[in-house]
Amino acid sequence: MSVNVPRTLSKKSILFFSIIMLAKSYFAWYYLFEDGPTWTTWLKEIPCILVVFCLIEWFATKRKIAIYMFVNLLITILFFSLIVYHNHFGIIATSQVLDQVKQVGAVKKSIFSVLRPEYMLIFLDIVILSLIMFSRNKAQGWKRAMSRPSNRKLLGTVFCVSIVICTVNIFPNRASMNETIKAEQMGILNYEAYSLLADQEEEPVEPSEITQSAINDLKGIQPAVQPVMLGAAKGKNLILLQMESFQNFLIHLSIDGQEITPNMNRLADSSFYFPHFYQQVGQGNTSDAEFIVNTSFYVPQDGAATQMYAPKELPSLPKLLQQQGYDTATFHTNNVEFWNRGELYTALGFDRYYDKANFFGEEDTFFYGSSDEVLYHKTAAELARLDQSEQPFYSHVISMSAHNPFTIPENKYKMTLPERYEGTLVGDYIRAQNYADYALGLFIDELKANGVWDNSLIVLYGDHRGLPIFSLEEGDTSLLEEIFGHEYSERELINIPLIISSPGVTTSSIKEQTGGQVDIMPTLCNLLGVSLENHIHFGQDLLNHPVSNLLPQRYYLPTGSFVNNDELFLSGSGFADGQHLPLNGEDADDPLNNPVKSTEDEFNRALELLQLSDSYVTQLPDRAVEEE
Repeated sequence: MSVNVPRTLSKKSILFFSIIMLAKSYFAWYYLFEDGPTWTTWLKEIPCILVVFCLIEWFATKRKIAIYMFVNLLITILFFSLIVYHNHFGIIATSQVLDQVKQVGAVKKSIFSVLRPEYMLIFLDIVILSLIMFSRNKAQGWKRAMSRPSNRKLLGTVFCVSIVICTVNIFPNRASMNETIKAEQMGILNYEAYSLLADQEEEPVEPSEITQSAINDLKGIQPAVQPVMLGAAKGKNLILLQMESFQNFLIHLSIDGQEITPNMNRLADSSFYFPHFYQQVGQGNTSDAEFIVNTSFYVPQDGAATQMYAPKELPSLPKLLQQQGYDTATFHTNNVEFWNRGELYTALGFDRYYDKANFFGEEDTFFYGSSDEVLYHKTAAELARLDQSEQPFYSHVISMSAHNPFTIPENKYKMTLPERYEGTLVGDYIRAQNYADYALGLFIDELKANGVWDNSLIVLYGDHRGLPIFSLEEGDTSLLEEIFGHEYSERELINIPLIISSPGVTTSSIKEQTGGQVDIMPTLCNLLGVSLENHIHFGQDLLNHPVSNLLPQRYYLPTGSFVNNDELFLSGSGFADGQHLPLNGEDADDPLNNPVKSTEDEFNRALELLQLSDSYVTQLPDRAVEEE
């Protein structure tokens, strides 16, 4: 007995599977693009599909249906991966991102947190067709009908026309800066193919042209003649605390009378606090933040800095401080091989690292390793030991307990959330950060008790955003509007805090200047009295250049985006169709009260700064590999 299939579809497997893929394309567009699918979606997706299907019809003499099913599965997995990734990061992933599948096991809880049941519908046809394929009696007639050869001349015509349409979709849109707009203009499959096959590497700038003077000119700054606070913390220990997923709005936030971060609040109130501070990480997220603050370079265009730049001899903060007699170490409760950190730490020149192996064995564990309480307790003891030495130390401490998906163990709850926050991502995030603040308070107390605090320069900053816009449910959006008083947007997304504290050096002061993670190293070098005269850096000393700043953005925001003193600019195809978001939180669509305050000149200078950084780092000498 055979299944009755309409005559047209029975003879034309290419038509049958093209209809299926068109439906899946519309499904993907619905989730990936703000305006969803349009009448042009089929014109952008079907030609690329037909190119592949024509090749199947030409060359598949046996098991043609099985090959169609396999290609169908591959494209379905691609669409599914893009949807899930976009829900978490707001980015149309490319092959460079999807190449990181080996990291999936380590972050599976974060991935599962953004999966929605409706996403699985994209696999429905595969399940149904597989059941038919494995029902021998029912499938034989259908298989024979679908496997009949097509008209080769017609196939040749369809193939050529499809190639032409793909070319027309791709080539006019290559120059678009915004990756999401580019994908929408080209079509998803064309964009993925272009990203995979096209040689997009820019011609590097000659090393002789990459000077500090050229960088300063692009940023619009001049070296300070008499730097303020130069060497104010000279000889002190340096402790950098990188706070996982910590956004600036948490500081001084109270919900129904409950302080969310009381310890951070006290520290911000008694120290140099920079509320207008922004992340600049890329694909490597937390590890990228480690790279930026230790080098004052921008992240690469594609890939994580830990993988793209770790093979290089990187000029770095640890190396500069070692020249001043510092002992250097980094502390992290995850496996050092995650995101290739072991190689990064070698490239940065840390004397040693402490990873999961040093904190393992404790029952008090979270998603990716021991809790912040364990991290801080053991680190405080080690810092007390290091403080007994005559030489100062630099320690970079990476917190992890407030990592996405923020569902901390109940025995770590330190606050009771109002009912409206229960069961929401925003509620889980706030509770996780409340615990992270609690653990931080214990660390501060230990450092004060063992004498390390008074002899140290302590710096706290967020590594990257915690609440991605595209993962928010309606309830989360309402809660954030309640907190901010306006719609949550990219300007709040990338806003992280910076706090600098040192007894006898810093005072209670809110620093209003705009800054980014690339500025941390130059600012600290000024305080520690470490010269950067012969050290290329793309950040600026925030204490001596408070008037203006230009912060290029990548990855989380479209290429060409930047932050200046007044706005977050989000690039479109270029500058003219970009979006202007005033940093004061006012309505960007009100030109009378909020005139545009970013310029095409800044747009071009931001892109040039990124190119200079890319060129400089990629042309650094490779590290010598030690033979075992």
